[in-house]
Amino acid sequence: MDIDFEDDEDIARIARNSRVIAIVGLSPNETRPSWGVARYLQANGYRIIPVNPGHAGGRILGETVYASLSEIPASLGVQMVDIFRRSEAVGPIVDEALAHLPHLQSIWLQLGVRNDAAAQRARARGMTVIQDRCPKIEFPRHL
Repeated sequence: MDIDFEDDEDIARIARNSRVIAIVGLSPNETRPSWGVARYLQANGYRIIPVNPGHAGGRILGETVYASLSEIPASLGVQMVDIFRRSEAVGPIVDEALAHLPHLQSIWLQLGVRNDAAAQRARARGMTVIQDRCPKIEFPRHL
């Protein structure tokens, strides 16, 4: 695998500076990749905020589940949004994040997920965007 050094610098900064991460599409099913990534992040000192409309009001990994990014209180200080959704679903999620999360610094699209138009909109608003990568794979190289 080729390493994109610009992405690598961004990933290192995200790993060091993002402490509160909203995970869109987080499943309560322990066999799903989203659960494994969230558990890894939690075990390494990050606070995860689950976003899953089918489980809103419940709890995943001890955290309250929100139906959407717009329902997360600003006081939680979400700095990163990690998206476990199909590429075609990403645009509205990114737009919602940009509109409702005042502390947001980065948007992360999981392995196999790309949406260049949404990424461009987020970058135009000063966000760092990582596409088609996984923090559970990338963060250990920088922690």
